[in-house]
Parts: sequence; structure tokens; C-alpha cells
Amino acid sequence: MPTTSTTPSAAVPSPATIRRWRQYLADERAEAAVYRDLASRRVGEERDILLGLAEAEGRHEAHWLDLLGDDTGKPRRSGVRTRFLGFLARRFGSVFVLALAQRAEGRSPYAEDPDATVTMAADERIHGEVVRALATRGRKRLSGSFRAAVFGANDGLVSNLSLILGVGASGVSTHVILLTGVAGLLAGALSMGAGEYVSVHSQRELLEASTPDPDSYEAVSQLDANANELALLYRAQGMGVEEADAHADRVLEGSAQHLALQGPEAAAADGHEAVDEHEAVGTGLGAAVSSFCFFASGAIIPVLPYLFGLQGLLAVVVSTVMVGLSLLATGATVGLLSGASPLKRGLRQLIIGYSAATVTYLLGLLFGAQR
Repeated sequence: MPTTSTTPSAAVPSPATIRRWRQYLADERAEAAVYRDLASRRVGEERDILLGLAEAEGRHEAHWLDLLGDDTGKPRRSGVRTRFLGFLARRFGSVFVLALAQRAEGRSPYAEDPDATVTMAADERIHGEVVRALATRGRKRLSGSFRAAVFGANDGLVSNLSLILGVGASGVSTHVILLTGVAGLLAGALSMGAGEYVSVHSQRELLEASTPDPDSYEAVSQLDANANELALLYRAQGMGVEEADAHADRVLEGSAQHLALQGPEAAAADGHEAVDEHEAVGTGLGAAVSSFCFFASGAIIPVLPYLFGLQGLLAVVVSTVMVGLSLLATGATVGLLSGASPLKRGLRQLIIGYSAATVTYLLGLLFGAQR
């Protein structure tokens, strides 16, 4: 349904209003281009959904063109965030771009702008949910290894900085600090890798033990319709007594024979996408390698100033600043992927990391004073 202006036709827009409309027009064109770029890197349903979003942004573009009329003027550049999003979409087309697009849709000003229609504001809210759903697919695919990677990098940064500051504050030589940092890197990386491998394998084994037998539904056709345990199965899965009995009757009547175990077959029959919990957990080897590599990459950062010959307070300051920037980066990455504020997530990582390092530094000073 085409959008209509809420501004009286007789009203003459001010220069500021025209500039605002032109900016909206530029942003709508840029967002449509982002969705088309993302669609060009996908096939099937996801491609169709992204092209549908681009078409919807085109309707919003038409609204602002209609309001501007002869005042359209030269094409304006879109906002910095939208241009950055377009750059990422053209270069990568990853889940991070979808997460950024989700945030962009959530910041739409149309709900408060009298010149945008109610329909347009509602469109933007739904667009945000559509993009959230698309991004969720990608998040599930990488969540296992990504969790291990982020945890490993953050742990390497914080633990090795804390170790170096604590030992350094006790008054030992630079050589000892360097050896301590390298030993902490190797010990921590090996421990993290081994721990993640065992953890993920254990979790997958628990999931496998809880996954219904995919062949069991074939026994449904052989059950006695008057005396069977199918209703007990549904009650064990969480249904109430009456609901379980009614559902068992429907299954036995053949109207929902593939819903017998409420597993992947049930999801397909109900029209819902089955969720592979094993995929979300990740593989043991992938999690172990990610954890080892990212812990090592994080743990090497506080050691670098000492490797390059810095000593004393200068080495401490440089190491602390480098770790702080890395904590901001890892926190911002998590924020981008989760659709949250990168700045807030980065600052949270920074505060937690610096707090831990400060405690160990003070303990090192205390032990050094007592020698």
C-alpha cells in the first residue's frame, strides 16, 4: 500500500525541513543498496527476504520524493553509519553486517517524525525483526567457536596482564617478568584449548543423549489405538494430560504422523525451522583451536613491550594501554554481533579487565613491600 504524506499540501516546508527530507531520502536509498548487496551474496529464501526489504525501502524513498517534489535537488550522501554499513555489505556480507543493519533499523526516527507515516514507522520496526531473524541464523552457525574465541582472547588479555603487573609490582627484574609472561601465555593457551575440547565434547554428548531417536516415529503405526504409551511420551515432553491425550489421538488418526517425537520431523511438519543444538555448540576441535589461538593472541599483547626491550613504568603503561585497546575491540565485536551497543560492551570489557589487573597489581605491591 503506497504511503501518503501527513503534511498539509498547502504548507511550505522550511529549508531545515527540506534538508531533513533529503537526508531521509539518501538514507533510504543507501539502506536499499545494502540489502541488495547482501542479497547478491545469498541464494534461496534469504535472498528473497533481503530483496523484499530493499523493495520496502524503495516505498519509503518514494514517500520522501513525493514530499520533496521539485526540491529533491542533488543526491545527498547518506549518514556515516549507513555508508559504513554499505561498505561492509559490499566487502563481506557477513552476520556482522546483519547485526549492524538490525541496530540501524532500531534507530529509525520515523516514529517521532510528523512527516513520516505511521505505516513507515511500523515498517521499520518489522524490518528490524526480520533482520534480527536473519542474523540469528548466522549467530547460531558460529556461536560455538565464536564463544570460545572471544572468551579465549579476553581471558588471555586479562590474565596475562594481571600476571605481569602482579609479578612486576613485586620488584623482580624485567627478565623474570618476560619469562613469567611467556610461561603464562603457553600454560593458559594449552589449558584453555584442552578445557574447551573437553567441555564441548561433554556438552555434545549430553545433547546426543537427550535427542529423540529419529526412527522411533515409525513405531506409531503399530501401536494399539486403545492402549498405548504415546500420550505418556508427550506428557514427558511437557504437555498436560488432556493436551497429550488429544495430540496422541491426532497422531494415531494419521493427521500428524510425523509429529510423533516433537523433534526435527515435528518442526518440519509444523512449518518451523528445526534448530540444530549441536551446531550452536560447535565442534570440540574447533572450539579448542579457537580458544588456544585467541588466548595466545590475547596473552602476547601485554608481553610485547617487554619483548621489545621496554622496562619499568614505561613497559607497564604501554602494556596496559595496549591491553585496554584490545579489550575495547573484543567487547565492541561482541556488541556488534549481538546487535547491542559496541561502545557499552567495549567499556564493560575494559572496566572488568582493568579491575582484575588493578587487584593483582596491588597484591604485587603488597608482597613486594613485605620481602
